[in-house]
Amino acid sequence: QVIHRLPVPNLKDELHCAGWGPACGCFESGSAAKRTKLVLPSLISSRIYVVDVGSQCRQPRICKTIEPVEVFWTCDKAHLATTHALPSGDVLIANMGDAAGRGKGGFVVLDGETFELKGNWENECDTPPTGHDFTYKAQQNVLISSAGVVPRVAGRGFNPDELKKGGDTRVAPLSTGLAGPGAPESRISRCSPQIPHSRCSPQIPHSPVFSPNPACPGRDNWAVEEVIRIPAKDVSGWIMPKMPAFISDLVISPDDRFLFVSNWLHGDIRQYELARNCKPRLVGQVFVGGSILRGGPVTVCRDEELKCQPEPLVVKCKRVYGGPATLQLSLDGKRLYVTNSFYSTWDRQFYPSLVKEGSVMLQLDVDTDKGGLTVNKNFLVDFGKEPHGPCLAHDIRFPGGDSKS
Repeated sequence: QVIHRLPVPNLKDELHCAGWGPACGCFESGSAAKRTKLVLPSLISSRIYVVDVGSQCRQPRICKTIEPVEVFWTCDKAHLATTHALPSGDVLIANMGDAAGRGKGGFVVLDGETFELKGNWENECDTPPTGHDFTYKAQQNVLISSAGVVPRVAGRGFNPDELKKGGDTRVAPLSTGLAGPGAPESRISRCSPQIPHSRCSPQIPHSPVFSPNPACPGRDNWAVEEVIRIPAKDVSGWIMPKMPAFISDLVISPDDRFLFVSNWLHGDIRQYELARNCKPRLVGQVFVGGSILRGGPVTVCRDEELKCQPEPLVVKCKRVYGGPATLQLSLDGKRLYVTNSFYSTWDRQFYPSLVKEGSVMLQLDVDTDKGGLTVNKNFLVDFGKEPHGPCLAHDIRFPGGDSKS
């Protein structure tokens, strides 16, 4: 049940991804107890909220707000996305564009103690054309960032032509800033330090998952191998004759054994078993919505994986609309939580019933022995029943730490 609501004072922020405050990204730092501040950047307005979740963990409150104009003038950046704490104690926020909505990637830095805006992190000459997500490995002094879509293009809705243009994944020395060449719009998972590589997933037709690995020491010596490919489906009644997989989130279990993938358009969540020197093996799959459900406007004409279209999902008498967007895994690896709002503009385009009825948060039970996913029919957070009307839920965080942090 909902025990508290913290309203933010501004409209049209689009709170997209949340990240913890200083230094909780490294297991060795002993700073898990410092998870007392949650940084909430805004994808549309570029405003940053710092929320105190430590003083009263059941009643969070906003303790600091950084207005968009400060971000614009100090960093010449806007459309803020993913947040992670650095080993240095500062907080790094990836951005997608500039104040005019043009593509301009990079990072802004907050002081880990005062949460004052410090400026840009990357070298200006190495600014990528767009940005969205990133992960780092402190032991190897490397940060991997992924590209996103141009904000003013994404704001007009999903455009199939944009998928063909591609983007890049960049590798940078963690101590110096961005550098190096590099895949289209992507999500990069947060691997634990024991795994010497990360996985990124470009959101393009067939949606492969790539594994970048250092071929040998040095920032430019990185090779990329495709390890997962989800085939597109031939369809009618949709905006394209082929519906690509659209991977909206990834999470790796704390023991580095399983990779979980959310496929927002098709509607399934996949569980892969990971093993060194082997490609991931699919061991679990469940549909929790999506665009290819039986009885909907889309007809699947040819499918390399399924024999029939999935049935709609109903949990506690609630029909679930939308597709699986964001994932969060408990530290024991047994409870996978999922929300189904990806981005409000695209929600309206693909899942208008989701906007009308409100999104949900579901729980999947994970078989940690042999692999397997099951929807828990006793768990439902219905954001369609919020006091001020239906809401769209996206990011999920555990107060004491989770598999993404």
